[in-house]
Amino acid sequence: MEELLSVKLRPKTLSDIIGQEHLVGEGKIIYNLVKNKKLFSMILYGHPGIGKTSIATAIANDLGMNYRNLNAVINNKKDFDVVIEEAKLYGGLIVIVDEIHRLNKDKQDILLPYLESGIITLIGMTTANPYHAINPAIRSRCQLFELKDLTYVNITEGIDRAVNSGYLEGISITDDAKSYLANLSGNDLRFAYNLLEISYYASDNGIIDVDLIKKVNNRPNSFYDKNGDGYYNVISAFQKSIRGSDVHASLHYLARLIDAGDLDIIVRRLSVIVYEDIGLANPSMGPKVDAAINSALRLGLPEARIPLSEIVIELALSPKSNSAETAIDKALEDVRTKDIGDVPNHLKNPSSEYKYPHNYKNDYVPQQYLPNNLLGATYYYPKDNKNERILKDIMNKLNKIN
Repeated sequence: MEELLSVKLRPKTLSDIIGQEHLVGEGKIIYNLVKNKKLFSMILYGHPGIGKTSIATAIANDLGMNYRNLNAVINNKKDFDVVIEEAKLYGGLIVIVDEIHRLNKDKQDILLPYLESGIITLIGMTTANPYHAINPAIRSRCQLFELKDLTYVNITEGIDRAVNSGYLEGISITDDAKSYLANLSGNDLRFAYNLLEISYYASDNGIIDVDLIKKVNNRPNSFYDKNGDGYYNVISAFQKSIRGSDVHASLHYLARLIDAGDLDIIVRRLSVIVYEDIGLANPSMGPKVDAAINSALRLGLPEARIPLSEIVIELALSPKSNSAETAIDKALEDVRTKDIGDVPNHLKNPSSEYKYPHNYKNDYVPQQYLPNNLLGATYYYPKDNKNERILKDIMNKLNKIN
């Protein structure tokens, strides 16, 4: 069977990669690793169709190293054993593992000793958050690199490359069709290539226009707007509508995301919103959001729309506070920019000078906790809402005791 266009167009070297300049651009991390002929195990994570496999194979090609592709789900333990033996034979091998978050314990146990010895250099790829989904034993042995979503300009560059590649003889595409295809594809270049190829073979003259694309893919183009940045705009509008307490707008943008089938971005964005925008004004929303997310993921679409709708309504109408975010940002600024000094001696472990609060009345005793260089520093400023007024009263009482 003939290879798909998306496979034929897969970049052979880093210089062929579309987007991801923060990693493969001149002077950037992966570019310099290849330039210096040095490679470490890594995990590439990000949305589908944005270049994870392309970067992995381009690294191996640029370094001139032997590599093998495996899939954590499809390939069995025996397949992994075969690759290990190849690595021993070559004296080293790059092993590219797709869906690495699905790697079970048996396969991990096979890989780990050879990762430690350097016989295998692992390049794992995943659409999941590696800090949550990847086993710590694997994660701790790898550098983690996040791939950014491709832009409208990146997608149109890829479409131009496909049209001019010579693989689709006699193809032409109107400007409107190229724009429509890029908008419809969102950040997924592989989707754009596949739809372009199907449209080409579905035409009678190789000319691709908007009407043809709509006939091939009749899904309403409600998610991505004509300016080409709809993916980012809808996500941004979704969070800002919840932050702005507009329940109707919040539901509208949720509907766009649901209609696009992008359940992953919905649950990730809700996880951010509940702590960034609701925060200490209504801390009970954290567990509620987790419960709604678990239900949504367990149900899948279309049923997931019901718990998602419920939680978005509650988030939009909840009191808001970003005091926790601003507090930690102020603390981080001090850590990164000031001479913060040493931990006080009585807080070091062990210390006979430490006063154990539970041995005192009301489980509290005044003593210094901040380093000398930061005495008097204030990070948390409560907002004026029911819950934080309680926290503010507690802080005031403690300050009076001190």
